[in-house]
Amino acid sequence: MDLNELLQFTVAKGASDLHIIPGYYPTVRINNELYPLRNFPMVTGEDSQKLAFVIVSPEQKELLIANHEMDMGYAFEDVRFRINIYYVNKGIALSLRTIPAKIQTIEQLMLPPLFHEFAQYRQGLVLVTGPTGEGKSTSLAAIINEVNLKSARHILTIEDPIEFVYPPGLSIISQRQLNEDTHSWTASLKSAMREDPDVILIGEMRDYDTIQAAITLAETGHLVFSTLHTSSAPETINRIIDVFPSHQQNQIRNQLSTTLKAVVAQRLVPAAEPNKRIAVLEILLNTPAVAATIRDGRVYMLENVLITGEDAGMVLFEKYLARLYQTGKVSRNAALAYAIRPNVINKFIQ
Repeated sequence: MDLNELLQFTVAKGASDLHIIPGYYPTVRINNELYPLRNFPMVTGEDSQKLAFVIVSPEQKELLIANHEMDMGYAFEDVRFRINIYYVNKGIALSLRTIPAKIQTIEQLMLPPLFHEFAQYRQGLVLVTGPTGEGKSTSLAAIINEVNLKSARHILTIEDPIEFVYPPGLSIISQRQLNEDTHSWTASLKSAMREDPDVILIGEMRDYDTIQAAITLAETGHLVFSTLHTSSAPETINRIIDVFPSHQQNQIRNQLSTTLKAVVAQRLVPAAEPNKRIAVLEILLNTPAVAATIRDGRVYMLENVLITGEDAGMVLFEKYLARLYQTGKVSRNAALAYAIRPNVINKFIQ
């Protein structure tokens, strides 16, 4: 089985993902639907192992055998792939996510103009959240690249693995990959303070250590961007606070109320236009009212703040979804199916 041929097919079809799993045909994901490639032979355990061992270095092979899973980046022609290699009961499997070579702009992604303001912040914490595969990295790359092209700053990224590669701009960029350029998230985030960054992208706030480091870096005058796998802005605030032991939670609420700049919860929803998806957002901005709500532990009130805070640029996910429906960008069925709060969407869609 030829990996280059599979990658070429994946790119040509505009697929977001390619799966190579023993016992199945190679399978691509296009507009969130899976399609087996029956014109290729069914994958055997020997096939997938050969494909995996062709693309890893000797050091990565050792890591894979020891850990039974690993992330890596891989360049094919002018496209990068984020690859996860993992063991299954019949051998080794690969999941490959396409990363476009050209970083799209905020306008091309049809994101609101408010995103330009995120690129102009000088310090604080900006989070883009949502499930896997919902465009978080793509949206963050658009913001980071705007910083890169329009201002002279030192941008430091810590990723697992490196996804988007930024073009030359006014900024200088240091991109660090876990297990390649640094041994751990903890070590890289500790040393970040000594690397004179202005802007820091943390690929994912995975645990207590990365969340604590992100808040500390934002508190010490850096602009920090990161992601979390949460579906709404209030859930994001709760997740961050709940990571900490109870005796620290008041302190974290206070820190978060001063360092947080914005939370964007994002999902990709089927567009009315065939074979397209469109980003639906929930945007929470840290106004004085939001800061007081977080500080006082009244996160349950943030849903009301999102509904009433439109003048400040905030929006509830369901309201954003309803606007897209009213302008013909998504269907009624899609709006109802993808709402985070089904009981709320009915108030906006009659």
